[in-house]
Amino acid sequence: MKKKSITVAILDMYNGEPNQGMRCIIDVVSRFAPFVCFKIFDVRGKCELPEIDQFDIYISSGGPGNPLEGDGNWDKKYYAFIDSIVKWNSENPIKKHVLFICHSFQMACKHFGLAEITKRHDTSFGVMTIHKTKDGLKDLLFEGLADPFYAIDSRDYQVIQPKLSVFAKKGAKIISLEKIRDHVQYERAIMAVRFTDHLVGTQFHPEADPISFLSHLRNKDIKDKIRKMKGKRKFRNMLEDLVDDDKIYRTNETLIPNFLRSAITDLMKSKKIMSN
Repeated sequence: MKKKSITVAILDMYNGEPNQGMRCIIDVVSRFAPFVCFKIFDVRGKCELPEIDQFDIYISSGGPGNPLEGDGNWDKKYYAFIDSIVKWNSENPIKKHVLFICHSFQMACKHFGLAEITKRHDTSFGVMTIHKTKDGLKDLLFEGLADPFYAIDSRDYQVIQPKLSVFAKKGAKIISLEKIRDHVQYERAIMAVRFTDHLVGTQFHPEADPISFLSHLRNKDIKDKIRKMKGKRKFRNMLEDLVDDDKIYRTNETLIPNFLRSAITDLMKSKKIMSN
């Protein structure tokens, strides 16, 4: 890895499987190439985790499977990694910044004891509306996004039943919720949490871009499965949402770049102060 002033560790949680999600994350991070360099760590496939003193920014990806299960090796090391980040930030003036996505977000919520993680009644998949909370309206992560905004959602599990006393004790905040569903009695799932000033996570996939998602839908089996799950009309509506510049394009171009710009600005400011 070529040495630059700011380093990014991308934690691959897809269990060694080739996937569009990692490609999309790499694409977004690569837009900041003049300022950062990155390295990928295969967490679930090879039990690889970065040395935290070697990296400034961390993006932990989504992935398949049950977030409550691990093999007793990579998952324990992953939780120890999270603890080491929290400890570092409590002891050092130059902070580490972390973005947790989907599977990683669920694991972080579990680890911090903020809510319950349960299996959904059915799979959530496609273009979804994401609603900001009062705290989310002020969060820099969502700056430039409408309320509600649109994102790709793909999950069999959900984060619900927030333990508000734990949120208050840890200073964590719920910053977005899933769409309002008046026709069902299910609780709205938590879609993003600001764990600390420097750690944040989303249930949805902010890295997703329409081209990759449309490519995914070219697989006939996947297309047929989604049509059966959503119905033909909703499937057509989803395709229209994918090519709308103000929906998935906007989220892809906004959210992770917001995270990276905020982190880079904080790191450069802190390193400049420390060098004086």
